[in-house]
Amino acid sequence: MHIRASDIQGMSRLVISATTGITDIVEGMHHTISRGPRRSEAHGRTDGITGFVYRSVRGVTTVVGGTLDLALLPAAALHNPPHSSTEREAVIAALNGVLGDHLAETHNPLSIRMALRPAYGASVTGEGEPAVTGRIVVLVHGLCMNDRQWLRAGHDHGAALARDRGYTPRYLHYNSGLHISTNGRAFAELLETTLAAWPVPVEELVVVGHSMGGLVARSAVHAASGASHGWLRHLRALVFLGTPHHGAPLERGGNWIDLALGAVPYVAPFARLGRVRSAGITDLRYGFLSDADWAEGDRFARHDGSRVPVPLPAGVASFAAVAGLGENAAACKGRLFGDGLVSLDSALGRHRDPAHDLALPAERTWTGYGMNHLDLLSRPDVYAQLHRWLAH
Repeated sequence: MHIRASDIQGMSRLVISATTGITDIVEGMHHTISRGPRRSEAHGRTDGITGFVYRSVRGVTTVVGGTLDLALLPAAALHNPPHSSTEREAVIAALNGVLGDHLAETHNPLSIRMALRPAYGASVTGEGEPAVTGRIVVLVHGLCMNDRQWLRAGHDHGAALARDRGYTPRYLHYNSGLHISTNGRAFAELLETTLAAWPVPVEELVVVGHSMGGLVARSAVHAASGASHGWLRHLRALVFLGTPHHGAPLERGGNWIDLALGAVPYVAPFARLGRVRSAGITDLRYGFLSDADWAEGDRFARHDGSRVPVPLPAGVASFAAVAGLGENAAACKGRLFGDGLVSLDSALGRHRDPAHDLALPAERTWTGYGMNHLDLLSRPDVYAQLHRWLAH
């Protein structure tokens, strides 16, 4: 799996963090049981000899972790093979999706740094791919995924568009556990520098986002508008594949579990486990796209779903392809999870509040029945619709 020494170093740091976190949970339960829920203090720390034991466990764990980290540092610098297997990339992407903000904050070597990559098998400079053209398609993956996973069941939308429409594909690789607005801003800046240095005159830019990737793309456009970036004048189309424009019900369910656990004193320490999930995941609760949506409060607290309206950009053709598990429209009607993860209304941008309704025309939306969320990456009928949209 091409495991690197830096991977072992990063995993050791996670193990140390997990050990410390579990110690905090156990001490919190010990504190609550010994004093009673009404007398318990907010920090959940024990005192006396018991407190000394827990402090000792944390202290020893920290020392062991620091020693192990130092021991692995020279090896991490030396053993860094240039190639990475598909399996390793998938594991790293999943870890970043769930714990990405923690990895970034602790400077863990497992944290993914944003980059635009060519098709898998081509070099970073594009060697091994067809000649670069002025027509660019950027593909943005979803939560817990990576750029290589655009290749599914032998099909890659980017490679197909290069073959059939002459686009030069670039694939965004990013830490999906960071706030969507953080990734959106970084993506906007990356597009600005990339297109400014493009080796041939840029004719057009198309961005295709799957799932969370569509939200990152919208956030990037929002950030670029505020910064007056030049790449916006090249943007011709945005294509959303199963994007939860108004949030995903599963994350809202996870938030309610947090609240339920926190309401019972004896199991309240376990609510910390729910708070492990990343900022990227909690942003999916309502589809937060800007810093203002999350900056002022506790992201795990109950929220009314209010957010800054971010309309689709004027002058840019926007399209939405969505999936439904049912075999037809009637079978999907009223289902909470349209494709198993995202509801149909959220993926189509429909909202009862006109300020948030994306108002996509019917001819710019498409629903594929009898398919799930990931089928949007590989089904021939999805690509056929994508090709038709971009052909016009």
